[in-house]
Amino acid sequence: MKFCPRCGTLMRPKSINGKLVFVCPKCGYEEEVPSKARVATPLSFTERVAHTPKERIIVVDANAPPPTAQVLKGSVRCPRCGNDEVLAWMMQTRAADEPPTRFYRCTKCGYTWREYA
Repeated sequence: MKFCPRCGTLMRPKSINGKLVFVCPKCGYEEEVPSKARVATPLSFTERVAHTPKERIIVVDANAPPPTAQVLKGSVRCPRCGNDEVLAWMMQTRAADEPPTRFYRCTKCGYTWREYA
């Protein structure tokens, strides 16, 4: 194992014109491998991992509320404009033994705020 002296990234062995060299994938620094050094060849994987729909990463768009959001009328008021119709959803943002965080978004002005239980 060899680290790049310029940027500290792990260098990879590569064969260039029959010579074995270490190449940094980040900055491109090259260094010839001494003949007495023993280098493992890089591995290549041919098996592709298939993910189920449950394993997908959920990306929450900053402009759109998550699909679990519910409309609340009359129970919560927007602190900016005073509108009493908001979208509300809960998300686990802290440790599992802590209560979830409640998020609110005003349907009139779009202001989003959170409430810790």
